[in-house]
Amino acid sequence: MNSYKVVELLGDGIATELSTSIHRVAKSLPCELEFIQVDLSDEERIRRGAEVYDEAEKLMREHRVSIKYPTATTKDSPNRILRSRCQFAVIHRPVATIPGITTNFKRHLDIDIVRIATGGTYEDAGRRIGPDTAVSMRVISRGPSKHASRFAFKLAMVRGTGVVAASKYTIQQATDGLFDEVAHGVARDYPTIDFRSELFDALLANLIINPEKYGVIVVPNEYGDFLSDAACGLIGSIGLGDSASYAFDDEGEVILAMFDPSGGTAPDIAGQNLCNPTAALLALASLLRHVGELDASQALRSSIFAAIDEKRTTPDIGGTLSTTEFTEEVCNRFEKLTATA
Repeated sequence: MNSYKVVELLGDGIATELSTSIHRVAKSLPCELEFIQVDLSDEERIRRGAEVYDEAEKLMREHRVSIKYPTATTKDSPNRILRSRCQFAVIHRPVATIPGITTNFKRHLDIDIVRIATGGTYEDAGRRIGPDTAVSMRVISRGPSKHASRFAFKLAMVRGTGVVAASKYTIQQATDGLFDEVAHGVARDYPTIDFRSELFDALLANLIINPEKYGVIVVPNEYGDFLSDAACGLIGSIGLGDSASYAFDDEGEVILAMFDPSGGTAPDIAGQNLCNPTAALLALASLLRHVGELDASQALRSSIFAAIDEKRTTPDIGGTLSTTEFTEEVCNRFEKLTATA
């Protein structure tokens, strides 16, 4: 049995319930996951300060694979700090229609959102200029733009789709213009992949009108944030999206990977065994794919989707099960799949 060490970054709100769900599924896997925990909850961050980030970074660099749960953003943003310390350049968020979930959007969606993990407007909280004006700086860098574009084209090769680079390059001519310039430069290295640029606002409309025209979309930081949540809304819930963050060496190879559900801490339902662990379990499936456990990854995804399709899921997407009951449903299906494989 293969064994992997995984840094587990604990958080706030529903994080404890998501961790319990992940550990239950891990017991059913045909490989061993050894979890090395770091508590990134708000309470621990206040108590330990920068020391807790030192520990997290050290372990993440040592073991190279981690899974993170939602953390509260109070005096600091753990997501932003970890991206900076670990030099995560790319965030990958797959979003696809899940059969069995009733939504207002009736078309089929299947996209991979590749987002630059740094820069944009998120690097600078800004400042007030007098009582009625505020300003902040927006940053786009060539290196992360190139990593994101390369990742997008490699993903498109696997998927057999095209790549769309979306930004406001006609308005933000310096910043988004640089991003678009880099994307076009990388596109020349992949001449067999269909590629086009679109203005981001037009893309939002076109994605709803003609979703079948989109496969892989590469975007700057904040645009990817907006697009990911909007796309999850189209498929039924923000709790259905998983995310992966990647750091690269100079040759463009992945050297660090962190997997997490893209939703928040949901303090209103924390501790009530009501949260939907789908996104966290999909993050685990992506982690398994990353470490090479391809069959287990696919079986886990299939088990999750089959349970949802039969309404054996949590109330937020039409079921009646608690968090633990849904987790058991997924485990039972997964064990049957892997036993006959």
